[in-house]
Order: sequence, then C-alpha cells, then structure tokens
Amino acid sequence: MGDLDYGLLLAVAGLLIIGLMMVYSATFDWSYQEHGNSFYIASRQFLWVGLGILVMAAAAALPYERWEELAVPVMGVALLLLILVLIFGDDRFGARRSFLNGSIQPGELVKPAMVIYVAAWLASKGEQIRDVTYGLAPFAVLIGVLAGLIVMQPDVSTAILIVLTALAMFFFAGADIFQLIIGGIVGGFTFFVLINQLPHAQQRLNDYLLVWEDPMRVGHHTQHALIALGSGGVFGVGLGQGQQKLGYLPAPHTDSIFAVLGEEMGLFGCLLVIGLFVLFTLRGFKIAMGAPNAFSALMACGLTIWLSFQALVNIGVMTGLVPFTGVALPFVSAGGSAMVVSLAGVGLLLSVSRGKSLGKRRKKRGTSHQSANLDRRWGNRGTRVSGSRRRTGAGS
Repeated sequence: MGDLDYGLLLAVAGLLIIGLMMVYSATFDWSYQEHGNSFYIASRQFLWVGLGILVMAAAAALPYERWEELAVPVMGVALLLLILVLIFGDDRFGARRSFLNGSIQPGELVKPAMVIYVAAWLASKGEQIRDVTYGLAPFAVLIGVLAGLIVMQPDVSTAILIVLTALAMFFFAGADIFQLIIGGIVGGFTFFVLINQLPHAQQRLNDYLLVWEDPMRVGHHTQHALIALGSGGVFGVGLGQGQQKLGYLPAPHTDSIFAVLGEEMGLFGCLLVIGLFVLFTLRGFKIAMGAPNAFSALMACGLTIWLSFQALVNIGVMTGLVPFTGVALPFVSAGGSAMVVSLAGVGLLLSVSRGKSLGKRRKKRGTSHQSANLDRRWGNRGTRVSGSRRRTGAGS
C-alpha cells in the first residue's frame, strides 16, 4: 500500500473534531426540548461521520485507475438521482432536493461524480480541448445539463459551485483562456437570468446589494451571524454558552455553524478552522502537483477546489462578504449526505496520494512512469482515458 498524506488527514481530523463539538453545542438545547435527550441530534452526526470515514477508507483503498474506469457509471447514477429527486423527492422549504426527510441530497452526490467524470473527459481530450468543437462546446453542454437539473430543484448555490469547480478544472487542463473567458461571461449571464426567475434567489441578491448602499440594512441572517462573531471576541464566550443559536440564527447546526463557532470559540477558533482549511488546500494541491498522470492530477485538483471553495463561500456568507447561500461548511456542518460525500472526496484524494507514492517506488525499481504537473501542459499526459478501450467511455 502506498503512503497516505498525513498532513491532509490531520487537517480533516481536526475539522471533524471541531465540527462534532460545534454540532452538539448548537443542538443540545433544541434536542432536549424536542426529544428529551440533549445528545439525540448530535448522535446522528456521529453516525454520519462514522459512515463517512468508512466510505473514505474504501475510496482511498481503490486505485485511482479504477475511478477513471468508473467515471461513466458514476456520472450515470448521479444524473439518474437528479432526475428521480425532481419526481419523487421530498418537498422541503419550497424545494425538492432530497430523499428521506433531507438525509440524502443528490445535489451533494453530484459534486464528486462531476469531478471524476470531468477529469476523465478532459484527460481523454488532450490538446483537443483547445478546439471549440471538441472542447468548450461539449464541455458547456455537459456542465449545463448538470447545473440545469440542480437549478430545477431549485438549488442555485450548488449549481454555481459545480460550474465554478468544472471551469477551474477546464483551466488547469490547458483550455484556451479566451474561450474560457467567453464561457464564463455566458455562464454568468445565464445564472443572472435564472436568479431573476427565482424569487428567493432574487431576494437574497437584492438584500446583499442593499447592504453596499446602506450597511445598516443588513439581512436578518447576516445580522445575527455578525452579532455572534462580534460577541465572541478573541477567545469566545465558551463552548455551549452562545446565545445566537437559541432561535436567532437560522440553521445554527448547518449553514450558520461558523457563526456559532465564532461566538463560542472566538477569533481563535475561527482562525483555527480557517488554518485547517488552508492546510487541507495546500495538501490537496500538493497531491495534484505530484499526481502520476493527467486524470489523477485533474481529479485531485477538482476535489481540492470543490471543498476549499465551498468552505470559502460558507465563511464569506457568515461574514457578510457574499450573498446568503445554503452552502454548508465541509466536515463541520451537520448533514448526512454532505458529510459522507465530503469524506468520500478526501478518500479520492488519498487514492491519488497512494498512487503517487507507488509511482515513486516503481521509479526506484527502474520502471518508467510519466509524472503530470499542474503547469497546464501535463507533459505527454501519461496514460490518458482516450485509449482505444475507453473510446466509448467518458471521452465520448
């Protein structure tokens, strides 16, 4: 077995521990009032974390080459779930995004599926991605279908996250910058039109724009998040002692958990979490830089961008820097499918890390192995998906 990236594991373990503490702190009063047991809601999070760790271990144990081969069926299952949730999903808060009372959200499952498939697809195209007919056009259709199905739920924030992650992967794969800029402009205009067709999304954007005109008109959610962060001071009011979670902050155990953290653990706790995400990002890109081939490098890059950008958006919302979205804080916020999927992403990163160390051992034994670097050239792209046995796969 290849060596695991212990820096990455340290960052994730630290975030999981902090997350479990904060979920309990954010829910113990509510849990006691609703169920007569202060640990009832938090115990479910412990179970999801345990399941997520098992999934992470399974994903890490499977060689990254197998994930390349599974790209098409993985994406097929994700698309099927997106369609099924629109038909049979639970209606919650004016949206249809989940099964089993919100525990399973296909939109979350699409994130790693998209990264795996796009990595395989881009690696199969090679330099052809700079040709509009082989690169940007089919890429736009692929991502447009995914984003469209998610917007129909509606879940604009997840759709935007998926599009931005895919565009970043397209950039690192060597896309033409001019084409990428044009695609970004078209995509941005499309989302602007969609937001104006969805009342709740339009209201959130309008509330955000009003703040720039008059800071005193900050929205309810952002107002109480900033109160919580400000009340915490440097070291916080103490674990479990926060007040904003008691009916003031919406979804304190999920979307607003960073604000609860800031109130109870102060600036110190916030910087600790941010530092752990920075460590996670650095280790993720380190794995991508040393990946054995184009597919594994792109997959590691996409996974790192997805989880890091999602954390950045959540923290940006809580500090009033970006409009309100329902994006959870990876590894910290309560959630079933979100937690399992995030840990599955870590497992995929560890799979690439193991492949990197195995590649080094092969080199020491005299076996040649082409390395792929994130210089947007990829050397000779190593072993691509575009071989004859995969011509009908992800690259089709």
